[in-house]
Amino acid sequence: MLIGTPSGQGFTVLDSFSRVVRLGEGLYETGRLSSVAMERALVSLALCAERARRWRGDEANAPIRLRAIATEACRQAENGEEFVRRVRETTGLPLEIINPREEAELAVESCASLLRRAGRRALLFDIGGGSTEIAWVRLDGGPRPELIGYLSLPVGVVTLSERCAGSCYQAEGFARLMQDVITLLRPFEAVHRIGEEIRQGGVMMVGTSGTVTTLAGVSLKLERYRRGVVDGVSLSRQAVDAALAEAWALGREGLSRHPCIGQERVEFVLPGCAIFAAIHELWQAQQLVVADRGLREGILMRLMRGGPPQTRSRFQA
Repeated sequence: MLIGTPSGQGFTVLDSFSRVVRLGEGLYETGRLSSVAMERALVSLALCAERARRWRGDEANAPIRLRAIATEACRQAENGEEFVRRVRETTGLPLEIINPREEAELAVESCASLLRRAGRRALLFDIGGGSTEIAWVRLDGGPRPELIGYLSLPVGVVTLSERCAGSCYQAEGFARLMQDVITLLRPFEAVHRIGEEIRQGGVMMVGTSGTVTTLAGVSLKLERYRRGVVDGVSLSRQAVDAALAEAWALGREGLSRHPCIGQERVEFVLPGCAIFAAIHELWQAQQLVVADRGLREGILMRLMRGGPPQTRSRFQA
């Protein structure tokens, strides 16, 4: 959850809340959202709804526009629509399932300020829990970034962690997973010729996900995760290679003790690294811009563009 109010070309955060709920846990095996995963998500969403209601206490003076979205887990699951109905009925949140194109557009929207310093193109990727979104963006065609191609891969850190179990911790298993993802990416490359565009220059690669922010924390040797240091940082290809190698070498125990990771997220780190390593190998950009932002920020930016002009208006994603 993110609540913000307009400030300049962006926004000021008034309140935020996040929790790992693993809604897609078990989805790969069953095709359905499990009752345990749905209950975890409902508890967290109820907390979001309560915080939103508190901010609405003075709605007459500071109206709130709100949007709540669900993505790949609900798109894939047989009971995804059923879960959405339960959320609406029990929390009052107007939850909706968005399509992959809008998910890619929101990721681009969230990174618009970073893209202003890019050249003529950007390749943006978002490694999520149930899917990975790839956005190919034109930057020289108008005042705002233009999405000219997108791809939604049905693999994310949760689904891949269930598929690969411990194989990510062996070199052969990690390499096999990476090659599987490259195979999924190749048709997109064949259409857009992104590799050739990168070789010509003027292409920025932007990563927005827990995987790349974690790798940035590893690369920067942070003693604790600091968003202000990570968001917008540019890492060389050599620095990225070193961070990938260090993350893999740490193993499960080392990753769980790392100050930028912790026990709650440890099982998702190397599956995410396998997806990222595939992107990194196929599209050999010399710099990676790391973005600690995503769909919530993209939603806020869209709400503010279409919202009322009052400077005190509040927006929630």
